[in-house]
Formats: sequence, C-alpha cells, structure tokens
Amino acid sequence: MMTEQARPAEAHRVVIVGAGFGGLEATYRLAGAPVSITLVDRRNHHLFQPLLYQVATASLATSEIAWPVRYLLRGRPEVTTLYATVTGIDAQARRVLLDDGDALPYDTLVLATGARHAYFGHDEWEPFAPGLKTLEDATTLRRRILVAFERAERETDPQRRAALLTFVIIGAGPTGVELAGTIAELAQDTLPPDFRNIDTHKARVVLIEAGPRVLAGFADDLSAYAQRALESIGVEIVLNQPVTECTADCVVYGGHRLETKTIIWAAGVRASPAAEWLGAPADRAGRLEVLPDLTVPGHPDIYAIGDTVVIAGPDGKPVPGIAPAAKQQGRYVAEAIKARLRGGTPAPFRYKHAGSLAQIGKRKAVIDFGRFKLRGALAWWIWGIAHIYFLIGLRHRLSVAISWLWVYARDQRAARLITQGSSKVAR
Repeated sequence: MMTEQARPAEAHRVVIVGAGFGGLEATYRLAGAPVSITLVDRRNHHLFQPLLYQVATASLATSEIAWPVRYLLRGRPEVTTLYATVTGIDAQARRVLLDDGDALPYDTLVLATGARHAYFGHDEWEPFAPGLKTLEDATTLRRRILVAFERAERETDPQRRAALLTFVIIGAGPTGVELAGTIAELAQDTLPPDFRNIDTHKARVVLIEAGPRVLAGFADDLSAYAQRALESIGVEIVLNQPVTECTADCVVYGGHRLETKTIIWAAGVRASPAAEWLGAPADRAGRLEVLPDLTVPGHPDIYAIGDTVVIAGPDGKPVPGIAPAAKQQGRYVAEAIKARLRGGTPAPFRYKHAGSLAQIGKRKAVIDFGRFKLRGALAWWIWGIAHIYFLIGLRHRLSVAISWLWVYARDQRAARLITQGSSKVAR
C-alpha cells in the first residue's frame, strides 16, 4: 500500500485529487506549510482548458496549452505526484481508493475532480457528438473537422458532399460560440487556397441553442452583438430549438432533420462522481453541495472545489464553473488548511467575479466586467493578452502569441495535422 513513503511522521497528509486549475492552485499555495502533499490525477498534465477549442480548430498545438504536472512541481520535494485513477473514497478510514486496488491515507482531502459531458439522459449521443474537455477530445474533434474537408474533396455526390461540409455545434455558451466562429473562419479564410475540387466557402456552420439567445451568461447587448458577429462570418444560428436526436448522419431539432457528418457537443456538463463516492448531497448536475468553508457536509476534513461543487456567490447565483473561480477556491482551501493547522478558524469563502470573456472569431470578442463592457477588436486584444498572461512559462506565452499573430495576419493555422486513425471517422 502506498502509505507514507519517505514522509515525516509529523507531517499533515494532504491528498489533492485533480491537477486542474483548483487542485494545482491549492498545491502551489500550500508551499511552506507543515504538510506532505500527494497530488493524484488520471492524466500526467495540467491543461489550460480555456484554449482547448483552439487545439480542436487547428490554431494551437497540444503542447502549447498543456504542461507535465511533474515538471510544474519539480522544485517541491514535499509533493508526490501520482498518475492514477481514483475510484472512491473511504471517508471513515480516511483513504482515497485507486483503480489498482491501492489506497492513499489522508488527514485532509481536497477534491478538485472537474466535470464531464452531460447529454441530458442521452448518453448514446456521445459517439456522434463528442464534447470538449480533454486533449484527447480536442485532437478527436480536430481530426473529424479536417477529415470532413478531405473527404468532401473526394466526394462526387452533391448531397453527401454537403453533409460533409456541414458542421453542427450544439450549445451556444462560450465554448459553442468560440468553436462556431473559429470553424467558420477556418473554412472562409484558411482553407480555400488548399483545395481544388471543393469551395470551402460553401461550408455550413450551424450553432443550435435550446435557449432564447447565445452567451446567456452575458449581458443582453453583448449577447446580441455576439450573434450579429457570428452571422456576419456565415454562422447559422438556431435558437429555442432543443436537439432531439443525434446520429452518425444527422441531427434533429424542432422536427427538422439536418444531414451532417460532424456534430460537436457544447451544451452541458456533469460533475465528476465525487458526490457518489461520498454519498453526499448534490444538485441535478451532480455537483457537491458544500458548506461556506468549501467542506463537504459531515466531513470537515474533506474540501471540494471547482466544477466539482455548487456554491452561491455574493449575488446569490451559483459560482460559475470557470478557471478563475477554481483558482480562487484552490487558494482559499490552501489558506484554510494552514489556518486550521495553526489552530484558527477560516472565514467563509467569498467569490470575487473577475469578469467573463468570449472570443468570436480571430478579430472580435466580448468582455463583461459588470459595469464595464467591451466588444469588437479591442476586446479581442484584451482577451488575447489576458489568456497569454495566465499561460505557464515564457516559452508557451511567446509560442501562443506568435501563433495568434500568424493567424491574425496571414489566416494560417499551423496545427492542421490529421492523426490517430483518421480513416475511421467522417464516413
């Protein structure tokens, strides 16, 4: 059993499950505390998820938005990084259960396990409408998008060619809007000189939303601007129409059948099974309902943060599942653990909303900082600078900045590689 290998007996054992924004922030902020930390993740890398759609649409390479966790923590001898999958929690014995039958003892547990795709009771749609949460998802979507154009180049039947050149995104939140805008610009600006038998300008990008507007979390005027901006680059927007069927050949909404070979799911997420592991209260999306200090009810030694939890912000609305919120919670938990070790009682967590940003193509974006709102090209530059700032390492910042400037100036996307069994998709 992986217990206290090379650990001081007096060290307080902290196990952090998940190396996303929240888990990594908690690990960073515990530096110098009298603790031993075990950070567990089923992937060996930390992912900058806000730019994942740019990998899916061939703007960035995978290595530009992901970093090995061991590399990030190489200077922290009190931190052990484990590449493993958690399958449950024995809260009574204070142990984290792993898929190989091993277990990790803890004094304090931090659950930062993130979220997965939610298909609202239609999990059978997932093979036909993959979502976007991991690097594997991004490379799968990139492959499907690029292969669709390649197959269309060879297709002689007009109906089948039209289906190959129809790209459907379900869900008009930030991810759906950003995907739709980037795919449209890929077809309109980047790919036309590369093909001889098809006119990529004729590609259709259809954004379907069950609600009444795009970017529902933004102010009405920014939402309306985003819709106009998307339509100006050729995106077809369908509102108030929930999808009722997804297959390998079509999507059905509002009684209408649309032939397509590429469907992308951006409509909803469901929390990891952390609530199930603990038998703890959860909302409809499976998010743990935590106390004001981010501990799980009945388990004062277990914290939960990020997409794993639901907690109200100062305005009474749930804290959004975005990177800045997860980082704030990770920072709070680290300070709370240190306060407890000193014999103190931490104040309740208080979320401070830093604003919402969404890109619409390569030259337009919307920014909502509450009283301060911005749209258009200037918003795009601010959006880009903000994202570059939060990347890890000078090399990655420079690489992403150069890639974006190249796309901006020359309409060229350098990451257009088809890998991993492309012959089996876009039939």
